[in-house]
Amino acid sequence: MPLPRFLDIEYCQTDDTLFPTAMSWSLEDGRLKTVVIAPEDSWIPEDGDLGDIDLLYLEEQGVPLIELARELHQDLPDQTVFTDGMDPDEILVDLIFTAVSMEAPFEIAPITELITTSDTDRLEDRRRQLLFDEGLEPTQSENGVYALLLLAREEGLLED
Repeated sequence: MPLPRFLDIEYCQTDDTLFPTAMSWSLEDGRLKTVVIAPEDSWIPEDGDLGDIDLLYLEEQGVPLIELARELHQDLPDQTVFTDGMDPDEILVDLIFTAVSMEAPFEIAPITELITTSDTDRLEDRRRQLLFDEGLEPTQSENGVYALLLLAREEGLLED
């Protein structure tokens, strides 16, 4: 049985803008990939106010959107990819693929569609507890994916 796939996206959100800044996803074998995302020029507000986001870092270290889109097509074709269901993940994925005039190769579903034995609040509490227990920063996308993998393992959906 193939392992479920998971995805988490860090993002910038201000009054004027919403765009992805980093993304992590799991592969079929359970490994994680993480990339910093170079923003599309049209995503940056005219006043340049991005709150605490370092635009220079994103521009210098970020992966161009076309490269990210190709990698996601390679890694997640025809997959259902599960998220924590707490973030605007579908909107962020649409922003990425609209910017490169491509269709997303996967469907997004909340973790509650994979783990049906618990409600959203209980799963979110457990995910946060796993992050705390592991000493992981909850705002980093790779940690979000790792916590979802741990949740799935607890539910017997992954082998140790």
